[in-house]
Amino acid sequence: MMGLTQFPEQHGLYDPANEHDSCGVGLVAHIKGQASHQIVMDADRMLRHMTHRGACGCEENTGDGAGMLVGLPDKFIRTAAKAELGIDLPQPGMYGAGIIFLPKDPVARSEFKQTIADIVAEQGQRLLGWRDVPQRPENANIGPSAVKAEPYMEMLLVGAADGLDQDALERQLFIIRKLGSHRIRESAHPKALEYYACSLSTKVIVYKGMLTPDQLVPYFADLEDPAFESHLAMVHSRFSTNTFPSWDRAQPLRFMAHNGEINTLKGNANWMFARQGALKSELWGKDLEKLFPIVEKHCSDSGNFDNVMEFLYHSGRTLQEVAMMMIPEAWQNHHDMSEEKRAFYEYFSALQEPWDGPASVSFTDGKYIGACLDRNGLRPSRYYVTHDDRVIMASEVGVVDVEPENVKFKGRLQPGKMFLIDFEQGRLIPDEELKQDVAGRRPYRDWLNLQRVELDDLVIAWKAARNGHELPHIRGQQLLEQQQAFGYTTETLQFMLIPLVNSKKDPLYSMGDDTSLACLSDKPRLIYDYFKQLFAQVTNPPIDSIREEVIMSLECYIGPEGNLLDTSPEQCHRLRVPHPIITDEECAGIKALHGDRGWKTKVLDATFEKSEGAAGLQPAIQRLCDEAEQAINDGYSFLVISDHTTSTTRVPISSLLACGAVHHHLVHKELRTRVGLILESGEAREVHHFCLLTGYGADAINPYLAFETLRDAKDSGHLKGDFTEEKIVATYREGVSKGMLKVMGKMGISTLQSYKGAQIFEALGLAPEVIDTCFVGTPSRIQGVNFEILGTEQLMRHELGFPTRTEADRLPVLPNDGQVHWRHNGEKHGWNPFTIAEIQQAARNGDANAYRRFSKMINEGDHRQGTLRGLMRFKPGTPVPLEEVESAANILKRFCTGAMSYGSISAESHEAMAIAMNRIQGKSNTGEGGEDPERFAPMANGDSKRSAIKQVASGRFGVTSWYLTNADELQIKMAQGAKPGEGGELPGHKVDKVIAATRHATPGVGLISPPPHHDIYSIEDLSQLIFDLKNANPSANVSVKLVSKVGVGTIAAGVAKGHADKILISGDGGGTGASPLTSIKHAGLPWELGISETHQTLVKNDLRSRV
Repeated sequence: MMGLTQFPEQHGLYDPANEHDSCGVGLVAHIKGQASHQIVMDADRMLRHMTHRGACGCEENTGDGAGMLVGLPDKFIRTAAKAELGIDLPQPGMYGAGIIFLPKDPVARSEFKQTIADIVAEQGQRLLGWRDVPQRPENANIGPSAVKAEPYMEMLLVGAADGLDQDALERQLFIIRKLGSHRIRESAHPKALEYYACSLSTKVIVYKGMLTPDQLVPYFADLEDPAFESHLAMVHSRFSTNTFPSWDRAQPLRFMAHNGEINTLKGNANWMFARQGALKSELWGKDLEKLFPIVEKHCSDSGNFDNVMEFLYHSGRTLQEVAMMMIPEAWQNHHDMSEEKRAFYEYFSALQEPWDGPASVSFTDGKYIGACLDRNGLRPSRYYVTHDDRVIMASEVGVVDVEPENVKFKGRLQPGKMFLIDFEQGRLIPDEELKQDVAGRRPYRDWLNLQRVELDDLVIAWKAARNGHELPHIRGQQLLEQQQAFGYTTETLQFMLIPLVNSKKDPLYSMGDDTSLACLSDKPRLIYDYFKQLFAQVTNPPIDSIREEVIMSLECYIGPEGNLLDTSPEQCHRLRVPHPIITDEECAGIKALHGDRGWKTKVLDATFEKSEGAAGLQPAIQRLCDEAEQAINDGYSFLVISDHTTSTTRVPISSLLACGAVHHHLVHKELRTRVGLILESGEAREVHHFCLLTGYGADAINPYLAFETLRDAKDSGHLKGDFTEEKIVATYREGVSKGMLKVMGKMGISTLQSYKGAQIFEALGLAPEVIDTCFVGTPSRIQGVNFEILGTEQLMRHELGFPTRTEADRLPVLPNDGQVHWRHNGEKHGWNPFTIAEIQQAARNGDANAYRRFSKMINEGDHRQGTLRGLMRFKPGTPVPLEEVESAANILKRFCTGAMSYGSISAESHEAMAIAMNRIQGKSNTGEGGEDPERFAPMANGDSKRSAIKQVASGRFGVTSWYLTNADELQIKMAQGAKPGEGGELPGHKVDKVIAATRHATPGVGLISPPPHHDIYSIEDLSQLIFDLKNANPSANVSVKLVSKVGVGTIAAGVAKGHADKILISGDGGGTGASPLTSIKHAGLPWELGISETHQTLVKNDLRSRV
């Protein structure tokens, strides 16, 4: 069904759900609240000056979207209603108006208007009339694509019923607008998606469309009328990653304009849907359910944010309070923050997770206008206050001309900060005063002290009840049986568990991943291996979790949530958990709740009978879901999903399958927020496992078998240092913390509370039945493994620990399946003793036959060892005449080397590759470490050590004008295949004098490449760097290096619109000098998917010819 947003249906690897946008935002207002047409004209000027923040696609006169929100111009609307409709409007505040997008088809338009009329009557309000909004597409010269999707616009006028005040009318208008959207847009009417309400309010009105910034006022005649006056104006210019028509996604929205990206959107939307079952409101009464779903379909991330902001505002909160709830400061580690503010943020963290991601949000309800930044400050917002009482805020300065002597003061929004104009008081309220006022209205700290429950409290109570009896431990043969049944190997200990304790961080590794994809492996793999971590690139920046740890947090409140619409002490009665990994004693404390503090716990058995075979897995998962639902209805507050009963006859259900299925089942039933979900897991042990479990809804995880394994490692002398049992657990949790924060940071997410349930993963090779049951909404573009296969592999692992036949079948030690290092009869590796021997023979002796054998091994290995390209075959065709085939010399010109920096490899290697590529007229790549200027000049023998491709990465090492001008191609490195979303580090001992000179650094001092480019926080920032590099070297092509992930095609479309000449898609198997093993194994997607998606998306957008 096509509508105002004419995205194509999902086809091939293109999915409209992956679209992104960035933008410019700004506002102009008179601080004393004086309305004038000049405010509107200033806003128009501001918008036109932010054209670079918007974009055009394949048509220069078709924009991505522009709009303006203004205070309701009563004088103008009153005059127009009298002249055009012959009606006298009620007094200001007693009527509402809003522009409605309708179909051009008169029959459908009439049907939709009748639906709205019926709703207005149902709500007891008065339909005053419909006014045609003058549209001037020819005057604005809008492009063919915009004209094709252009709606018919009418202004809906609704009057208040007798006895209603303005606030009550606002709520009724909100109900009317929501019901209209639900009944029309969610209907089966073929024109349903051509309906959209831009706004409906007594206070503000929105004019917007699929326009360029300089087309808005020429298109809307209303805005040019001198009688059209407002005391405020908010503008927005959109930069989308597609060229598809989208009238309704233009901004501003109903009460806000957003520049940024909500990284945790899927989780935020799921949690809001789940909360609907627990919401109660005296203000709304029976009307509350008319507002559901709160988060509407067919919306962008900004639209979903606006849905929730609008709902909370109309439910009795101020916009500034709502902004503080949804985009809180980084309060957890901010020890200088006032106690009142800390208490406010902590109280509301018990009710709602942050909407995390880079964001500059402007908001207004007509009475106030303000703006706030996300906790990282990753979007620009600068403002002026003038002597003539104007405030001007925008993404950059200079968008409205102001004489210097008229500037009273100027500033910029800082991370997490807010400013507010109160038109009644006629002044700008600074952040500290504003937030202290909001936070000081209620005794939040007293409420928290009264209601908050600490995890230690439960442990103390549990210990007291046991009279000092300790938990039993698993040792010896019993431990080995459990380890084998849960898929432990010697590499689990060697490369994951022991390094996590010894080094207190995710273990490092080098090179890339040359093993089979889990779905193509001939070895049974844990289901965690079927998931790839997603990451931020271009449209939003990753975060450096080490150097920006002050804004990161793993603390969460868990257990039954309160009522989001009520602010009272009882709403923060929850359990505070400082770390998602809980100890055996902490888990026991939760399990021991039997009515204490109003809570009780139900343990759900996550195993199934071995005799049922593989077919027993799926019914067992459904049983868990049914038991969880029944437990909540029976009044249980915590559910512990436990596989502790694994035995000779009981096979464990994967914790990830169990957690995902129960979480999504409870979300669907609107029950999820009524319970805490704890996992008691023998399977989970690695950083990637914990990230997945949290991402699919786990509130806390007790990896009891990992703890037992580490205790055993201590007894066998594998842990360095003097470790007590308590220290083992604490150190392990510290290592896991660093790993989880790094995974969160690579997606630009700061808090575990936001990451929880956000599903920041792509599945690779899982069948729809598994996705639809356990991982709803997760991209899975390559299908494959179903419940039967997963059950079979679960039984294979169980058989190792608990063999069916005789004791002689039992392995006396853990297996080694060679996932990291090659092992005979283990997992297949591209680099193995045979391939390495042949390439070394070829290189050392110039042996062409050895190279042919090497090539054959590699090519045949692709077919055997589980890569996507190995599944592809060339279609046979008729040979073309030899004279029509491109010469070998021309084909060689397309050859390029990988980007490995001088410093990560030796000067000799780096220069040898450059010489070789220059000889065949190919291109070598400097990598991100710069290049010695001596290499720019030809050698005496005619060779050249100059690299044709000069890379510009986040550290900008060695990047000078001389460096840039000595390039045939300038490559902007946005991400790296082996560790996308992460930066790099060259230790100080490797930074010798030559490397330091090349990188313009100090010898002996370590060098950091930060995860983001600190001048690229959005797609328009990247466009600016492309422009700058083209000016630095007009003869060079500019390429952008991206890493394959779901949605990389839409990002590439935005890059193409930003005027890049080339786009490079790197795969998940890329090499590196050092990267966390978690990233090498579990981040990024195969390049085959990325290339295909990018090509398909560019073709759909008519952009393929640009790059």
